[in-house]
Amino acid sequence: MVSVSTTKKIDSILTHKFWGYIFLGFVIWLMFYSTFYIGEYPMQWMQAGFDWLSQLVHEKLPDGVISDLLSYGIIQGVGGVAIFLPNIIILFFFISLMEATNYMSRVAWLMDKLMHKIGLHGKSFVPMIMGFGCNVPAIMATRSIENKKDRLVTMLIIPFMSCSARLPIYILLIGTFFPKYPVLVLCILYLFGVLLAILFAIIFKKTIIKTLSTDYKMTLPQYKIPTWRNIKPIIWFNTKDYLKKIAGIVLIASVIIWFLFNYPNPHETGNSFISYIGKFIEPVLIPLGFDWKMGIGLLAGTSAKELIVSTLSVLAPEFTIASAASFLAFVLIYFPCIAVFTVVWKESGKLRWAIFLALYTTILAWIIAFLVYNIALWIV
Repeated sequence: MVSVSTTKKIDSILTHKFWGYIFLGFVIWLMFYSTFYIGEYPMQWMQAGFDWLSQLVHEKLPDGVISDLLSYGIIQGVGGVAIFLPNIIILFFFISLMEATNYMSRVAWLMDKLMHKIGLHGKSFVPMIMGFGCNVPAIMATRSIENKKDRLVTMLIIPFMSCSARLPIYILLIGTFFPKYPVLVLCILYLFGVLLAILFAIIFKKTIIKTLSTDYKMTLPQYKIPTWRNIKPIIWFNTKDYLKKIAGIVLIASVIIWFLFNYPNPHETGNSFISYIGKFIEPVLIPLGFDWKMGIGLLAGTSAKELIVSTLSVLAPEFTIASAASFLAFVLIYFPCIAVFTVVWKESGKLRWAIFLALYTTILAWIIAFLVYNIALWIV
């Protein structure tokens, strides 16, 4: 534990009305820079490993259904998600470091002043920060907000916080189509989500959920020197959760997607089950620059965002710079996932709020993606 006097000296900078925000901006930049650039090396090694394994299985097993399923369905589908594990670990390392040192309390304190100016409750910011990890526990964390209407507003805007499940999609598309400014584009995505959360909090509080926020007084704890013992549980918990998804829902979904992609006509992709589904929704997506394969990825993402990467790995759609930008915007905003839908229903006590969340985020995603696509076409 850092002494009280030292804590006050550090706080004179980190909670300063100017330097505090500068330091916070630096921390966020460093987190995203490390997540993208440091994580790129082990990601490439893992990608090479999965490619080698896929090729090995394809060479050793006789040509047929089993070989294709293992090589192109399971290994490529699961591998397409698993390779982003190093990036997830780096992200949570920074988050756990901020929590272990008690700097996260300073972040909440800094933002509390700003949030009151725009009508948000001070306690709302902590669940919003948690949303960068996973939206589900973040929504559950709104229980600390006494005012029911403030709590509901917070629940409805938390999905704009880019959870870790969206990170692999961001890294995949940014690294491919925006290699010159990857950290900048990544920061813009996260920041845009925060701005949307602020905007819609203001809109909701002035229209459908009118409420006045109460004051929130926060006591800042003393700084702590981080230890591996404090950091490890947070990293391990989220890593384990990610691995469980890979071993469970991603594996099952990869097999299902492979089957739908290859049948009823194994040699005619355009006449597969999955193409029928994709082409049915394609007319709605064409104005956004998406083809039916991207549409299938988005449908898979309603179950879990990680499935978007595994689906794209199997279907291999053809992106352009404009459609990639549009796709990133859509993924940031649209229907979070079934788990979030369920927890909003449970925590709000009303099914209508979960349905409202699903509808308004998806409609907004379409509008924003449409604008991004057309602006990108004009620029590029």
